[in-house]
Amino acid sequence: MRKAAMVLWSAVAICSLFIFVGSAQAADKFGYIDLSRTFSEYNKTKGYDKNLNDKEKTYTDDRDKKVAELKALQDKFNLLNDKEREAKKGELEAKMKVFQDADRKMQEELRKEQDEKMKEILKDIEEAVKKYAEKEGYTMVFNDRVLVYQNKALEITNQIIEALNKSSK
Repeated sequence: MRKAAMVLWSAVAICSLFIFVGSAQAADKFGYIDLSRTFSEYNKTKGYDKNLNDKEKTYTDDRDKKVAELKALQDKFNLLNDKEREAKKGELEAKMKVFQDADRKMQEELRKEQDEKMKEILKDIEEAVKKYAEKEGYTMVFNDRVLVYQNKALEITNQIIEALNKSSK
């Protein structure tokens, strides 16, 4: 009899635990954001994109001029006789190497700057999501890329974009 009572109390305790856990989970609030859209509609992203595009255009224009100069030098080099060509070969190779090194360095700098700006923007988004989630009582906010199915009623992308753009002014 005592054993049956113990089993009964254990069952009641387990059921109570499930009910408690179920009710606690029911109070959880979930949301998700479209990270790509948030990233692209954030005013800071647009500003950084314009700045990087301007730098890239300046770099490309400068690079095109140098390529044209090297091509003209290569054309002159091809017109030389064998003796003159041999004498100028080192000079042409040195100029090509200087150009390639400078080109590689500039591309690395542009890529590095882009990566730094991207990290900064993603950090801003993360902070905005955290503040919004805490203020509105969200338990979890997901990135839409990791979800197989999303209920549009749980999307908070517009609110996050609005908060980001308001804070970046």
